[in-house]
Order: sequence, then C-alpha cells, then structure tokens
Amino acid sequence: MTHVFAPGCALMLYKPSHAEKVLGLLGDRFGEVLLHLTCCHHDPALPFGTTVINTCAGCDRRFRELYEGVSTISLWEVLASDETLSLPDYRGARMAIQDACPTRTEPRVHEAVRRLLGRMNIEVVEPSATRERAVCCGDSFYGELEVEAVKTLMRKRAESMPADDVVVYCVSCVKSTHIGGRTPRHLLDLVLAEQTDPQEFEPDAWHARLEEYIAAH
Repeated sequence: MTHVFAPGCALMLYKPSHAEKVLGLLGDRFGEVLLHLTCCHHDPALPFGTTVINTCAGCDRRFRELYEGVSTISLWEVLASDETLSLPDYRGARMAIQDACPTRTEPRVHEAVRRLLGRMNIEVVEPSATRERAVCCGDSFYGELEVEAVKTLMRKRAESMPADDVVVYCVSCVKSTHIGGRTPRHLLDLVLAEQTDPQEFEPDAWHARLEEYIAAH
C-alpha cells in the first residue's frame, strides 16, 4: 500500500519545515512516505489504493469524498497509535480544545487528538460545544459575512473556551483563536515542542494567501 503525506496548504504557509519533520516520523513507521503537495481542491492523480495521511480536516474530507480509490487517515490517528513515539511532557498544563468543523462526523479524529494530548500530560478542558457538537471557530463564514461580523463570531467562540490556552488542529483556527483573545496551541506544534505563532491573522490577508497557494498547487 502506498502512503503519502499531505500537509495541506495552510500548514505549508504556516510552517513548511513541519512537513519534513513529519516525514521523518512517518518514515520510521511506514518506510518511504512521499510528500504530496497538490491541493485537495485539485485532482491528486494518485494511484488507486493510496492512503493519504493528512493534518487538515478539510483535506481529509475532500480526499475521502471526492477522489475514487483514495483513503485517508489523519496524522493524529497515526501518531496516537504509535506507542514508541517520544512526546513532550507538558506537566499537566490545562488547555481547552477547539475541534475542527470537518471532523464533526469523525469521532476517530476526536479520540486520537485526545489520546495524543493525554500522552503529552495535558489536561483537556472540554467546552460545552465539542466533538460532534463543536461550533465553528468563525473562519468558515469568511466570504459569506462581512469581515467584522466574522471576527465577532471568532471572539464569541473564543470566549466560550474554558481555558486561556486552546488546542487547535487547524491553522485557520490558530488565527481565529488569536483574534478572539485566547492563546492558540496547534497540535503539531505541541507534538514537536514548538510555540504556536499566529503570524498573519487578519482574515482578508490570510485568505488571500490561501487562495494564491491553492491556485499554484
């Protein structure tokens, strides 16, 4: 079976160095894993039977639903099931969690994310709307509402979090959580013992970068 790793457009804009680090982790388990940089909005032209390992919940859904012969698994599932993986110890740090919108129908992802956090000694504090009931961070309304209305939704969602530090596993959630006044902690940053940097977070600028990257890949 062929495995490829699709980091997704957002992660490649955020921290492209993460892709090579993840490839190293995956190679220890699967042997050679190829890097797949074709955006999930375009035909991936992958061999029948390919498994796409991904970090982006939107990529997971699109690869799985749109392209015949392609199966998916989230990086979080792969890492959570690897008992030999050495992970940082956050010594009981208390963090809320924002589940990505496209995972609402994917309890496998919710469970894997929480297993990983538990193995890193992070105390997860669940918001009232979580897992299958998770509420969008606000970013998915970009393009449908005025930007200030989108940012109001972001602030509302962030304010509902029961801890200042908020674990996210979507780069757009990093931006919205920061706009909402909370401290985003991207799951891959936690795994790799790095700080999460919101970088360019204004919705217009961020989405312009995404669209440009998608068109080029």
